[in-house]
Order: sequence, then C-alpha cells, then structure tokens
Amino acid sequence: MLQLNGSRSVGFCDGLNRRDFLHAGSIATLGLTLPQYLRAKENTPTDTDVNCIMLFLVGGPSQIDTWDPKPNAPEEIRGPFKPIPTAATGIQISEIFPKMATHMKDLSLIRSVYHTATAVHDTGHQMMQTGRLFTGGIEHPHAGCVLGYLKGGRGELPAHVLIPRPIGRTGGNLPHGQNAGYLGKPHDPFVLNADPSTPNFRVPDLLPPDYISGVRAERRQKLRDAVEGALETFEKNPAAKQLDDNFDLAYRLMSSPRAREAFALEKEPAKVRDRYGRTRFGQSCLMARRLIEAGVRFVTVNMFETVFDEITWDIHGSRPFTDIEEMSKLVAPNFDQAFSALLEDLKERGLMSTTMVTAMGEFGRTPKINPAGGRDHHPGVWSVIMGGGPIKGGQVVGESDELGYGPKSRPVTPGEIAATLYAGLGLDPHKELPGPQGRPIPIADYGVKPISELL
Repeated sequence: MLQLNGSRSVGFCDGLNRRDFLHAGSIATLGLTLPQYLRAKENTPTDTDVNCIMLFLVGGPSQIDTWDPKPNAPEEIRGPFKPIPTAATGIQISEIFPKMATHMKDLSLIRSVYHTATAVHDTGHQMMQTGRLFTGGIEHPHAGCVLGYLKGGRGELPAHVLIPRPIGRTGGNLPHGQNAGYLGKPHDPFVLNADPSTPNFRVPDLLPPDYISGVRAERRQKLRDAVEGALETFEKNPAAKQLDDNFDLAYRLMSSPRAREAFALEKEPAKVRDRYGRTRFGQSCLMARRLIEAGVRFVTVNMFETVFDEITWDIHGSRPFTDIEEMSKLVAPNFDQAFSALLEDLKERGLMSTTMVTAMGEFGRTPKINPAGGRDHHPGVWSVIMGGGPIKGGQVVGESDELGYGPKSRPVTPGEIAATLYAGLGLDPHKELPGPQGRPIPIADYGVKPISELL
C-alpha cells in the first residue's frame, strides 16, 4: 500500500496544510481514494448505450420460497408460501412478492442457474459478478469494471458505482469479486461508503470537509502545482504514476455540480423516497436510478454487507441467521417494494429500454427445510431475474426439477449470466483484456455464450 509519508510537513498560503488537502481530495487509504476508483475518459453518451443496475442479494435467496415455487412438493420442501399469478401469462412466483408480480411482463426468470464450486458465499459472489471462480491467484474483474475499462466514464462521472458499501465478512475470507481485479485499481468502482437512508446522508468522497470554507474550496484547483512540488518523493514511486492521468478528473468529480446532483437524494420528493422505502436498500435503489439517469454506466447495489447479525436472505434458521418466516416478514417486503419502485421509475422516466436490471444471489437453498426452520446453502440450482434494455421480458428460461434440487432443463452457468450481461451492454463476450503478465484473457471464457432466449 502506498503511503504519503513526506520528509516534512507542508503548509499552503490559505492556511491549509497537507492533511487538509489530502482530506479535501479524499486521499485516504491508499493516498488517493477517488483516483483509485476512477480512470474515466471524456465520452459522449449515445442513445444506443445500454447501462446496467445489478442488485446483489447477499446471502442467497431460496429458489423455492421466491421465484420458483413448488406447490406440489411435500410440505417440508414446498414451504409455507403459495404461488400467485403474475402479469406474464403462465408465470407464477411466491406470494411474498405481490408488487413484483405486476411487473413480470418486463422481467424474465432464469430458473436453472447452478455451479459446482464450494457452497460458500464468497465463491458465489465471485462467480456471479465476474463469471468465473478465482483460481491460480488471479482475481477477475467485476462486470461493471470491465464495462468501465472498455467504455470509460461519461464526463466527470465514474463508469461504475457500488452502493452502499462493499460486501464484507461472509465467512469465507476470500475476495468477493467486486473490484477490477487484474485490470488494476484505477478501474475499481467508485464506492459510496455511506448509508443513503440516514437523515444526514453525505457522500464522503464527494464533499469537502466542513472545516474547509467555500473560499478555500474555490482555491483547491490551484493547489495542484504546490502539491506536485511538495510530494516529489511520493511521485517518484512508480506506483504513483497511475494517479497522474486521473488526478484532475478525481478533483472534478469531487467539485462537479453534475456529480453532486446525481448523489443528492434530498432533492427527490418525499413521496418518491417513500415509494422506494426508507430503508438502506430502498434508498440505494433510488440512488441507482439517479446515477443511471445522470450518466453512470453501471451501478451495483448490495442489499446487505454481511450475513451475520442481521436478517438477510441467508435463512439457516438458527442464530445469528434468519429463518424462513423472518425473511418473509422483513427481507422480502423490503426487496419487493424497492425493486418494484425502481422498475416503475425507470419506465416512467423512459430509461427502461436502455437500462438492464438484474437481481441475483450467490446460490440457492436446500430444498428440504432443516430442523431450525430454515434452508442451507445449495448451489445446485437457483433463480436469477433479468429485464430491461435488450432483455426480453415475460419469459422463463430453464426449469428446476420437481424438488428444486437441480436443473431439469436448460442448465445455465454463472459464466452464461455474465456473457448475457456483456452482450446486453454491447460488448463482445470474447473480447480479450490484458491479464496478468500481459497474457490476454477473454471477458467470458471461450465457448461460453449469452443466453440467446433473452436477447
């Protein structure tokens, strides 16, 4: 990790010291947080550009209790919920999603997703967000980072934003697949690192500290020359050279009215915020809509940061986890309200045709309910939701067997999910990226194809 350890302290003519400047520029963990996240180039958005919102349902929803009900299975498998009809003829989902049911003409369900890796959260996070399992010390890039690398950001806005915070502890102590991997830190997502549902919500890396006055803020641009001299030792470090090209852009993001406007949730009418739900996930979904509307290409929303000590999709039943009933009372209504509001908002604002929306977890759950009233990890089969952009709605791709244990037809891998996202974004899934030691690596493995039924 780079550290800004100069040989002497530096003061500036308006009274700011070096620490003030580093704070104002959000130069935190590595030295410069924003430049780590940004390598944006000046690109003009076109009407044909497709954007994406990925809702990551950390914990792994149960396929049977959500989008692949099994009403004819034995009681210990079918669970407590009944299927309900949806707006799409012939498609039923669980009764715990009444709002989502009205939008099924715009959505498709892939009910035969599976993987054969270890049934731990971290591996599922990797595979679903990058299309690959990390092996041989290679960390593959998140789909949003790939898009940012290939297309860059629009103006001063980052190409990829992750909200509200990265996935944290989930038990495996492995990477979660939410950064740029071998593409390098300049292509990491811009991370909000704040809860947008809090009353005094602010974006830490966007706004100057309170103790820097407006007059001082106007002078920050002039500090670049002074800093270049004061940080000569730092800039001799080869690793620091990657910051040169995007330092100005990081400053522009911090001071940009357009960026501030995109993150300004307080400008939304109260009734709109209420429609999404005043929860962390609800307000994060609203933030995602604002960011897409402002020009961000890809937004990742983590519904939860961990599976411990809060009620999540991880329904093992025993503490510190959730059981099926708690999930249905708290987690499912939260998702149903926010997801449905997001879809309605995108349609009302004319953004649905250029915005793919996908909701996915890292695996499914065991068909048989365990003695604690929950279901355990099961990567054998689960469901993924996709819609918007070029994705055809009102469809079901694949099916699980009668007990929801494995695919019965049209098995779909995480790689195929990723390839479908790339194709929907207008990228060639087999375009090669510069991997470690310059070895070319295709975006998706050769032979892995997008789900043709959806495009």
